[in-house]
Amino acid sequence: MEEFANNKTFKSYLVFWSGQLFSLLGSMVVFFVLMYWIADVFRDPMLLALASFLFILVMTICMPIAGVLADRVNRKMLIVVVDSLQAFATFILILIFQFGVVNIWIVYIFISLRSMFQAFHTPTVNAIIPSMVPKDKLSRINGVNFLFTGVVQLLAPFLGATLLLLMPVYMILWVDVITFFIALIPLLMISIPSVKDISKAMNQNEPIEKRSFMLDFKLGLKTLKIIPGLMIIIILSMLLNFLLRPLDTLMPLFIIEDHGGTVGHLAFVQMTFTGGIILGAIVTLVKKNWNNKIRIIFITIVIALMGYLIFSIAPKGSFIILGLGGAILGFNLPIMNSLYQTFVQTTVPYDKIGKVSSIDHALSSAISPIGSLISGPLALLLGIPLLLFLCALIGILLTIGIWSFTGIRKVDMDSKSAFE
Repeated sequence: MEEFANNKTFKSYLVFWSGQLFSLLGSMVVFFVLMYWIADVFRDPMLLALASFLFILVMTICMPIAGVLADRVNRKMLIVVVDSLQAFATFILILIFQFGVVNIWIVYIFISLRSMFQAFHTPTVNAIIPSMVPKDKLSRINGVNFLFTGVVQLLAPFLGATLLLLMPVYMILWVDVITFFIALIPLLMISIPSVKDISKAMNQNEPIEKRSFMLDFKLGLKTLKIIPGLMIIIILSMLLNFLLRPLDTLMPLFIIEDHGGTVGHLAFVQMTFTGGIILGAIVTLVKKNWNNKIRIIFITIVIALMGYLIFSIAPKGSFIILGLGGAILGFNLPIMNSLYQTFVQTTVPYDKIGKVSSIDHALSSAISPIGSLISGPLALLLGIPLLLFLCALIGILLTIGIWSFTGIRKVDMDSKSAFE
């Protein structure tokens, strides 16, 4: 099967990707500011947990629908529409903050709306990658993506914390609107291949069938199931996402209440975590070939969870130790994710990438909303430090158990795609 992506489409992807980095920066600054606002104003783990629960729940529900649409409609237009709606929603939220009529439920509504828009944005962008990036560049571009995404994640909390010291929340929210227009310019400049164009180029003798939404969804599930080892990793990912959810949900309150920190300390801890992500992404960028991918994925998961464990047992006010634990956790994430994404991108057919990636994400995140929701009550019952410690320990034992008692260690992730 001839590859559709070439150097021309690759250059267009780089233009598109550069704009998306600005869009990501705006989104992350806004999310940081809103979560800190909830933690600082209410000091209630239940309210913080509910915000995270709504964000994950809406994304989990919308992802499968978004993935099917990403394989059926014009991907460029879909990105323009959902990003425009998100910018408009942010503008409305700016007005609400500015006129002083904001309350926790209004913020919940807008967090949910942002989650829905991102649910449509993410699988569409993921589906574009293998259609514009040549196969021999996929592994490295995934590493570059993690590297620059890490840089953005490093800048976002620093920028958000700095802006919180200088201006009110409603003015900071303008960052999302401004970065939307910055990302829109390169998006409008390039041409993104449609599924129809790819199908014609690669299967010229095969007619394109119009299928129902449910048939498309079932086809994505079937494709996902026939790839050896993929379901086991998704189940592990689902459980780990559940165990990591308290850390993600309660981080602001953990720093402010349990460690007596400020917004600056929260930004510092998040920046060390992101610094680890950047270093890990550099490793994936420099190292071209990885042997024993499945073994490396499991080793990096265990080491990442060791960082989680260090984070949870840091003495009160020991922000350096907190940063170290976060850096260890962050360093291993891009390595495991880059290897996993490259595997999926090279084994799943181009016209099914959107369906499979969205279903993969939805299944991996299926119990994350529950993890977010129960983080609040468990934090009140156990205390945040003990809750995080137990989650890290259970994750380590779970990962070792799946490696030891399933056939995952026999899966060959180093061979070429069966679809070539």
